Amino acid sequence: MTGTLDVKSFIDDRGMSARQWLLTVLCFLIVFCDGIDVAIMGFLAPAITAEWGISKSAFGLVMGAAPVGLAIGAIFAGSSSDLIGRRKVLLASVFAFGVLTFLTAYAQSPMQMAVLRFLTGLGLGAAMPNTTTLLSEYVPEKRRSLLLATMFTGFNLGSAIIGFVAAFLLPAHGWQSVLHFGGALPLVLFVALLVFLPESVRYMVVRNHPADRIRAVLASVSGARLDGIDRFTLTEERVESKQPVGVLFSKNFALRTFMLWICYFMGLLVIYLTTSWLPSMIRDAGMPMQTAANVTAMFQLGGTIGAVVVGVFMHYFGAQRAIAAAYLLGALALVVLGLSGLESAMLAMIVAVVGFCMSGGQTGLNAFAPGCYPTQARATGVSWMLGVGRLGSIFGSSIGGVLLSFGWDFKGIFTVLAIPAVLGAVAISITALSARRSGKVAQAKA
Repeated sequence: MTGTLDVKSFIDDRGMSARQWLLTVLCFLIVFCDGIDVAIMGFLAPAITAEWGISKSAFGLVMGAAPVGLAIGAIFAGSSSDLIGRRKVLLASVFAFGVLTFLTAYAQSPMQMAVLRFLTGLGLGAAMPNTTTLLSEYVPEKRRSLLLATMFTGFNLGSAIIGFVAAFLLPAHGWQSVLHFGGALPLVLFVALLVFLPESVRYMVVRNHPADRIRAVLASVSGARLDGIDRFTLTEERVESKQPVGVLFSKNFALRTFMLWICYFMGLLVIYLTTSWLPSMIRDAGMPMQTAANVTAMFQLGGTIGAVVVGVFMHYFGAQRAIAAAYLLGALALVVLGLSGLESAMLAMIVAVVGFCMSGGQTGLNAFAPGCYPTQARATGVSWMLGVGRLGSIFGSSIGGVLLSFGWDFKGIFTVLAIPAVLGAVAISITALSARRSGKVAQAKA
């Protein structure tokens, strides 16, 4: 090969190298550690409140600190990689939430713990959008949806694994040991990332890095010999702003930006209201705690399977069609859930279908979003979607209690939840129209 090479076409036209598979595994492990850290305090709250002699409401400050930090971290720290690079931000993020989780074990008061959890959330917020962005820029387009969707199953797996770890460590070693485990794991991963995590060559082209540096990284990742290449280009949609945030709100991208926000917000609203309040509704109906836990677990199980299936459908039928279908089927399943009631013999199965559709569609959206933006603003676009969308999780977690206090019953709440699911399907469909209308491209060179 001699002369000029378009890096996107080069990656898309080749199979996966061993280094690309290794990168996929590393990104899966980052998301896995992310899932552990997000879920960890839920398993430790009873032990900590008992030891400190405080009420659950007093501990609410600790529980709410990480999600707030996560939303802020997603918007600001997450988008910083469009300016300084994916590798640097990911390394800093994993190191930060590992150290801060470890230090949380030494907190002496709810306020100290809340501050540490907020700072941990900042690190967690930067991890997800940059993991998504980096992997999307290194895998062939024909495999992208499935590999990204599979990567995101690491989050559910991590959230589940930490429950078993907590059950094993808590009785003998106390809640501090679980935080030590949750902090040590990403620090071990950090060492592997330091050695094996590459910078994005697409980012390097856009930022005009030297051609010899781009050649070395791309050759290492792809396993190909690129000795004759002295010029690297990247053909993408034309941008009207040099600032990443400006790209999001420019003429060609503003509509899809807002539609992605709406879709992500609606999906998280449904998911968090369901997972936060379904166990309480089941217990209030007189069913045992074990039933509440098992039924809610079916939502997570369905979501994990749904993530992979939706990823496959995205590959064969198109991303927008697959995600929109998942949300619409989720809306139908929510109506069936509400009309069937808590006494239904099929309750667990229906809840699993809701999780399959809604969490599957949400994971599909995570995989779809990076392709909606050019390299110059990709991490910013994904991180802002995740950050703004997090408001949906906060709203969903809180609105359930408000509706119950107003006298809404199970049927009313879950049938009405079909509305945001439908709105999510409409929003993701509109992004397709936006992309088709602005199909102009420009060429970056290095």
